[in-house]
Parts: sequence; C-alpha cells; structure tokens
Amino acid sequence: MIDVVDNPGEQKFSPARSIGAIMADYMAKHEDFYLFSPDETTSNKLDAVFEVSERAWNLPSESFDLPESAHGRIIEMLSENTLFACMSGHLISGDSAAMTSYEAFFNIITSQIIQHIKFLQQSETVKWRPDYPAANLLSTSTCWRQDHNGFTHQSPALISTLLSLPSGLSNCLFPVDDTAAESAFIYMMRSKNVVNLTTFNKTDQPRWLDSHQADAQFSHGGVSIFDFISDKDPDYILVGVGDIVSCEAIKAIEILRADLPEKKFRFVNISALSYNAIGTTDRKLKQTEFNELFTVDKPIIANFHGYPLTLKQILTNYADVRRITVHGFMDRGSTTTPFEMLSMNEASRYDLAISIARLEKRNDLVEKYQKLIADNSSYAREHGVDKVSE
Repeated sequence: MIDVVDNPGEQKFSPARSIGAIMADYMAKHEDFYLFSPDETTSNKLDAVFEVSERAWNLPSESFDLPESAHGRIIEMLSENTLFACMSGHLISGDSAAMTSYEAFFNIITSQIIQHIKFLQQSETVKWRPDYPAANLLSTSTCWRQDHNGFTHQSPALISTLLSLPSGLSNCLFPVDDTAAESAFIYMMRSKNVVNLTTFNKTDQPRWLDSHQADAQFSHGGVSIFDFISDKDPDYILVGVGDIVSCEAIKAIEILRADLPEKKFRFVNISALSYNAIGTTDRKLKQTEFNELFTVDKPIIANFHGYPLTLKQILTNYADVRRITVHGFMDRGSTTTPFEMLSMNEASRYDLAISIARLEKRNDLVEKYQKLIADNSSYAREHGVDKVSE
C-alpha cells in the first residue's frame, strides 16, 4: 500500500515487479490459483511467485533450476496455445488464474481468446451456468521496450482486437506505474465473466500515483486528471494511455510550458478501455464525466500504447473528431534505443509538442522539435544510447 507520493515522477519502480509481488501474495492466500507462463517468468520480472510455489515439473531437475515439483502451481511451457487451453479449463472449474506472455506473442492465441469470449456469451443465456473467474492476461515485454529483440517482438494488435468485439466482455487495462499495476491486478482477480488484458512494462517507470488514487481510477471510469502537472481552464488536453507513453505526454507539457508560457495544459491519464468506451465493462465513463475531464471544446492530443486508430474510434464516441489527435504505435520497429523507438512512431514528447505547435501555427517550434528528434536519432545510431533522457 502506497499512501503518499510526495514528488510524482521522481522515483522509479518496475510495474512488472509490483504485479509479481502482489500475485505472489494472492497465490499464497488462494491455493487454487495457477500462473500459466512461457519460459519467461523470471525475464518478465514476475519471479516473486517462486517464493510461494514451485514450477510444475515431473522430470529430473538440475542444481541450477528454479524450485520445481509435481505440485507446483506455476505452469511454464513455450506454447501459448497449450497454456491458454489449460487455463481455460482451470477457469471453468471455478478457480482463478493468470497467464503472462510477451505482448507480441499473445497474438498467437487470438482465436482461442475469442472462442473463450464466445463461451462466456453463451453461458450468460444458460441459467445453471455459474459466474466464472476472469481470464487474466498479463502482457509485458511490450513494443516500446524491445532493445534487443526488435521488430518481430513489437505488436500491440491484441488490444485492438479485444476492443473491437461487440460482446463487451473484455477490458484492456493500462496501469501508468507500479502502484496502478497493483490496483489493476486486484481488479482482475475480483472480476468475473470477462477477459482482462493488462499491459505494462518490466523496466523501471516513474511512480505517479498513490494507492488511493490508483484505486479511484477504476471506480471513476478508468480515468483521472494529474493535478500536479495540470492547469485550470486549459487550452489543450494531453492524454496518456499506457506507462511509457504517459511519461512522454507529461514531458511534452513541460516542454510546451517553457515554449508557450501563455498557454495552459491539462494531463489526463486513462487506465482502462472497453468496447466503445473509456473505463471497464462494469464502470464506463459517462458523457458528463468526459466533458468535465476533457472539456467540451478544447483540442485533445493523446498518446496511446497501441494503434492510434483504436483509441481514436473510442474518443470519437465522446467528442467531435476534429478535436482529436492520437499518437501511438505505427508498426515502425527495430532493435533500437527507447527514445528512438518512440520517435520512429511519432509518439515522443517532441512529436506531441509538434501537434500543438502546428495548431498554434508556430513553425519555428515545429522546426525546433524536429531538429531535436533528428539530433537524437543521429546520436543514438552513433553511440547506441539516447541523447534525450528518459
């Protein structure tokens, strides 16, 4: 429990380690909980679970192996298809579970996930069918941080698929930091009859929220204003959906404040999306609430973890499309540095600032930001690290 965050953004922690710790605690208290994972539990920094349970294993072990036993509740196998099938059977038995994978490889089981949702749809029409624990998918090693694996490991496509399904039985959660990641896990384990996809990074990210603020996002439509970086009566609304892209939006406000001191800015963080809506399946953001948070007429510049069109389609249910600009993953990838990856997809702090500079007709600022992007690109190619700090 994080009661207070005195200086938002100053300290950094891994959202993945946070989820690993709270999942270990949950596993200790719930003996029927299973974790299904390819051979990346440790790589994805979820290895706190090994303090509670062994890996399931019936064959001889070596001295260098992690704890293994025939009674282990951590099922590791390099087959997402098999893991999801096993997890589905476990859920139908009435017991809770979670499955983790690299973000790009969840796409391998898209059809199976859809079939599970169809099962849930049909179950709603059968009186004797009980409520089922949610199918909880933990998506890490994401498109924005593949410094060694590259383009093959960069695909947030499952987000778009789940948000396009009119069944309305899926949530896409985007905890902004380690504290929000804990709140997301608690929400997942309490939910029933849905698929939850939670996307987070294993690298250390700034901590913005205390536990009360993170919990409140889920009870208030999956969205909140970050007061510490926001002005009253803003001229522009900047939005972040995801941990890394939210950091860039906050950095963009800092840059714009220096270059456009006469303008006011508000940062809005979105932690949950569902079919056609901001928020979760059980608490969608209302139009009146949207108007309070996003205003009724100010330009909205959003930075999204996934494909821009996916978020834009949701935002247009609330606001005139002419107000909305969305940045995000554009299927441009490589084995490259973190900031260069953002720049390649026009999702960096300077790309967001360019959107506002263009609205202000400030070509001098557009040129300034474009040069800063180009300078970092040259530096990153030469030195293998970014010139721009995270």
